[in-house]
Amino acid sequence: MCIRDREGDEKNSLNNFTSILEGRNLKIQIGNTVILDVPEIRIQAGEFLSVIGHNGAGKTTTIKMLCCLLKPTAGKAVVMGYDIEKEQLSVKQIINISPQETAVARNLTIMENLLLMGGVYGINKHETKTKAQELIELFGLSSRTKELAKKLSGGMQRRLNLAMALITNPQVLFLDEPTLGLDPQARKAVWIQIEKLKGQTTIFLTTNYLAEADVLADHVAIIQQGNIVAQGSPATLKESFSGKQTMMIKAQGITNNIINILREKYQDVRSSESEIIIQAKELDFESIVNFLHGEGAKIKWLSMKEPSLNDIFLKLTAEEKHR
Repeated sequence: MCIRDREGDEKNSLNNFTSILEGRNLKIQIGNTVILDVPEIRIQAGEFLSVIGHNGAGKTTTIKMLCCLLKPTAGKAVVMGYDIEKEQLSVKQIINISPQETAVARNLTIMENLLLMGGVYGINKHETKTKAQELIELFGLSSRTKELAKKLSGGMQRRLNLAMALITNPQVLFLDEPTLGLDPQARKAVWIQIEKLKGQTTIFLTTNYLAEADVLADHVAIIQQGNIVAQGSPATLKESFSGKQTMMIKAQGITNNIINILREKYQDVRSSESEIIIQAKELDFESIVNFLHGEGAKIKWLSMKEPSLNDIFLKLTAEEKHR
């Protein structure tokens, strides 16, 4: 996935199809208000892109535009070479979406929901049934196949929703906040199902759960007020915008000599009588523990904290807000 500035290379025309999804200079404007402004987006086949942002940041608007549900004011985008404005039918035949709202027929069974969706898309009934059975097994719904959707838990309904979006074998799958409103256990169960799709289907996921993007995505784009403010792999973002590890230690026998030696090696060392907090780009966990033991300190508790996407997100959105 690549999102670039408008000042980037304009020679690579969208007519020269190189990626499964490409867009440039995409903008949605209502009156004088620009509600979405994406300079360039590109996703390769099989990649997993997560767009993260606060409610109202422009995540769902981006999906609606790329799914031909909302016309851009300016710019151009193609999916598998098909223009999202001029070739909408062709685009819709190769994509599918699992919306924020759980869209299942509550009085139909799991199998009936899947067969209905296949029928809507004009897929052969035998072919649909075979695919439906595969999806039921993939999403762990086998024991509830004949049960009405309304009797399923929220988490299982979300799994069914995902299965319904996959019944057409889409080239690109759009997931708009697929775990919104689920409890942590149900959310994790849905993550497991989504992770099984990685590498098989190109996935465009929006979320405001930072851990979701961290766990699942190959690439992340952070959106704020309709603008992409940062992008890259989760690891790259953490390194670029934070780059610090934190080690917290509670111990007996912390001396001034111990603190002074640590400060010679690490610039940011804070301490009290029984606690040390060390921050640095790279911390040698084992070396620090061995040093403390060698100096006679008795460690009661310690913790290592890596920079998280949440740290980066809060930093970037706070900076953007004050501009």
